[in-house]
Amino acid sequence: MLNYVRHIYEQMIGGVISRWEVIYPFVLRTVAVFLVAAFLWVLFKRVLKRVRKRVQKYEFVRVHDEIFALVQKAVWYALVFVCGIYLVDLFEIPLLKKLFYAALIILVALPVKDFALLLLTYLETNFVRKTESKMDDIVFDLLNKFSGVVIFAVAILLSLDALGINVVPFVAGAGVAGIAIGFAAKDTLSNLIAGILLIMDRPFEVGDRIEVWSAPKNSASWGDVINIGLRATKIRTTDNIVIIIPNNEIMMRDIVNYTTISTDIRVRIAIGVSYDTDIQKAKSVIVDVAKTAEWVCDDPPPKVVVRQFGESSVDLELRVWIKDARKRMDTISFMTDNIKEAFDREGIEIPYPKRDINIIQQNPNVA
Repeated sequence: MLNYVRHIYEQMIGGVISRWEVIYPFVLRTVAVFLVAAFLWVLFKRVLKRVRKRVQKYEFVRVHDEIFALVQKAVWYALVFVCGIYLVDLFEIPLLKKLFYAALIILVALPVKDFALLLLTYLETNFVRKTESKMDDIVFDLLNKFSGVVIFAVAILLSLDALGINVVPFVAGAGVAGIAIGFAAKDTLSNLIAGILLIMDRPFEVGDRIEVWSAPKNSASWGDVINIGLRATKIRTTDNIVIIIPNNEIMMRDIVNYTTISTDIRVRIAIGVSYDTDIQKAKSVIVDVAKTAEWVCDDPPPKVVVRQFGESSVDLELRVWIKDARKRMDTISFMTDNIKEAFDREGIEIPYPKRDINIIQQNPNVA
């Protein structure tokens, strides 16, 4: 009995030893790879820290300090790549190798995206903003928004190919799905295209004052543009209400921009006087009132013209240039109030519709 137990024990110990002799080289090499990688990583971080201190005198480095984080991430991925390649080849497992390559492709997409955004920011800051063309602004705006999506889409396709999966059906399916999505989201796509056209054509800029045709009832009908997006444009009215208008709707309407060329605009104010009024005197009084407003331009000077002969009045029109388009309503209110007071002082009548009623009483005794 003891001999049998001893025999079983010797077989177990021998099996463990034989298995350990097979596994030992793999364990040793794996530990060695991780130790070397850790040593290189610590060494690199110290070197990078010293280099970072020495190059701080350069303006480019100070402005783009994130480049060090990008380099550090790139070296980290490089170490992962080298260690992974060695370990995958060491274990000689085909499925493991495919999974590693697929995961590595997705992992590498992260620093590629960061580098692409950094490069686009540098080009936009140093070249694009110095040009007068608006087309490059549009291109870089779109690249900043969609470059990450494109990079990860390509990375996913490459990782599927690394796994041995045929990506052609996926590409074809994506094309069909894109067409279906296009029909389903035609309004959204229409707004996106209209947004691109707005950015290209620039009928207004952020800060311009434009007419708002979809303002709520009994509220301000114009406002300042605060944002031009790819889908919609935001306008803040003078009542401090933000109106979000789809770009497609903007492109289908007339755009009234009060400040695109200059902040100076001409304001027209209708004024009626009676037929008995001295027209030249009325014009002089109106011009004198207009000149009292400090925001009214001296050149060209205020002007009053006769528009037409109305049913009960001679219709005049005051035309004044003002220095700030945003004071248009203030100008109309100021002129209306002060012209009324000046007319009262000068005895100039502002007519209103009158009706004479004649009552004819017949004698009841007359047959």
